[in-house]
Order: sequence, then C-alpha cells, then structure tokens
Amino acid sequence: MRTFGLIGHPLGHSFSQRYFTDKFAAMGLAEECEYLNFDIESIDRLPEVLAQHPNLQGFNVTIPYKEQIIPLLDDVSEGARQIGAVNCVRVDGSRLVGHNTDVFGAGLTIDHLTEGVPCKALVLGSGGASKAVREALRLRNIDYQLVSRRAEGGAITYDNLTEEIMQSHTLIINTTPLGMYPRVDAAPDIPYQWLGSEHRLFDLIYNPSETLFMRRGAAQGAKTASGGEMLVEQAEKSWEIWNI
Repeated sequence: MRTFGLIGHPLGHSFSQRYFTDKFAAMGLAEECEYLNFDIESIDRLPEVLAQHPNLQGFNVTIPYKEQIIPLLDDVSEGARQIGAVNCVRVDGSRLVGHNTDVFGAGLTIDHLTEGVPCKALVLGSGGASKAVREALRLRNIDYQLVSRRAEGGAITYDNLTEEIMQSHTLIINTTPLGMYPRVDAAPDIPYQWLGSEHRLFDLIYNPSETLFMRRGAAQGAKTASGGEMLVEQAEKSWEIWNI
C-alpha cells in the first residue's frame, strides 16, 4: 500500500483526504493507495509519523507547519526556498524533499479572477500562504501591498487602510485563517464600505466555500473566489511531484 497524507493541526477542515481518496477510486488505485490525516500537536512529532508509516511516499503540509517543517527536511526545491514555506514533501527513500505547490494553485485562481486586467493587490496576512501568494503576484508583475497586524517587513496595519488605498488596490487576497470553519463569523478587519464592482476578493479559505469576507465583498458588488480551485490545482501538482 502506497501511503500519502496531510500534516497539520487542527485537521477537522481537511479537504485533501477526501479529494485524494476519491481520486484513487476514480483511477482504480483504491487497493494500492491511501491518504491519511496526521493531526500532530507539534512538528517535533514528524519522525514519529514517519516511523509508524514506513510506506509513506509523500505528504502535504498545512497550518501551522509550512515554515516550521523546513529545518526537518533534507532538501528544499528552489521555489520553496525562495518563498520560505513548504506545503508538499516527497519521501525519496530516507530523504525528505520539500516543495511548494501553493504558488501554482494561487496563480491560476488569480488569473481566472483578474482575467488579465491590470491591477494592484492587497495581501492580508504574512504567514507561509502569504509568501506563496506574493510569489504568484510577483511572477505576474502585479504590485502588492502587504497588510498585517504589525507594521513590519514592509507591511501596513489594517488601521492604515484608507479609502485611497482601497480604491487603488482592486485585488484583495486573504491568506489568514480568519473565517475558517468552525469560526465562520470572523473576517479580516478591512473597510468593506470602500469596495465596489471593480474589486476582486480571493479568500484562500475553502471551508466554508463562501466566507464572511467573500459575502461582505459580494454585498458591495465585488467578484469573489474561494480557495477551492487553488486546492485542486495544488493537490494535482502534489500528485505529480510524488510520482516523478
């Protein structure tokens, strides 16, 4: 049995296990492949997971370990190294090799949402997912402003979001967990009253499929997208990496 899985905490919201289980069934691989959730309370338990599952050939990495896992890896792809975050690991014998497929998935959603229309972006949050989104924007020559709770690393705080900034940055991407199940009544604290039909809101959260962030944007006429498409694209890229 070839084993794959997902490492993170908590994993009650996980999309990957269902997606890959269905994928294996559709491909006729249900007797050969399995995808398991590894809900670990500390990244230090990774060696324990590896020891208990000797057939593990690859795994995805989610919140909060995309950056914490890097010191435990034997090698990291150039793209993941530039971003400073890993969300996909290939188990190559005894070697763990980290990759980042978030850039690929986020980029496709950005393309579909903006339809090639020139824009500037606000990136909400500064964690591992934010780094991948910023790389996807850089590859598309889209200027962006980072927004975080603390004004550091080039970020401005939410209190600094003026009407002028909101109107000049028509692509707004939420990379924070605010609004993720089960805390669905939360949303990034941006001035939604200054959004309009020219805005595009992309929330990396996929559960729920429509977050409060998206609903508040849509109420102002903005076009919205969830992290669902991104998840599918990055999952397929992970499968490709595991089967090189």
